[in-house]
Amino acid sequence: MHYQHILHIDDDEEDQEIFLTVIKDISDSLNCYSFNNASEALKELIEKKIIPEIIFIDLNMPIMNGLDFLTAIKKIDILKNIPVIVFSTFADYTTIQSLKVAGAYDFITKPDTFNQLTNLLKPLLSKH
Repeated sequence: MHYQHILHIDDDEEDQEIFLTVIKDISDSLNCYSFNNASEALKELIEKKIIPEIIFIDLNMPIMNGLDFLTAIKKIDILKNIPVIVFSTFADYTTIQSLKVAGAYDFITKPDTFNQLTNLLKPLLSKH
């Protein structure tokens, strides 16, 4: 599947910048909304101010973490079918299983380099 409108949620500004740079590197036609707070992103989604086709979210964040966000959107009819990919530097097997039970499309360990992130996202986001 090809996605054009992307939502990225991560409380780490450097990770946000790297993600956005990779998105622009993949294609100028991709539209990426970026938030550092999951509860703010959720509010924008509920109010239909943004309508992404896929969501990438960091697992470990203050205020609302990735699992809480995932659980919340899966209860909302207009949002529940949007694929959510959870990113984290580390998660144990139990956490990953909890995310999948909650409806995560996938779990991905955050890559260490720009090139690794590009190689990860490009097949998913490039036009075929």
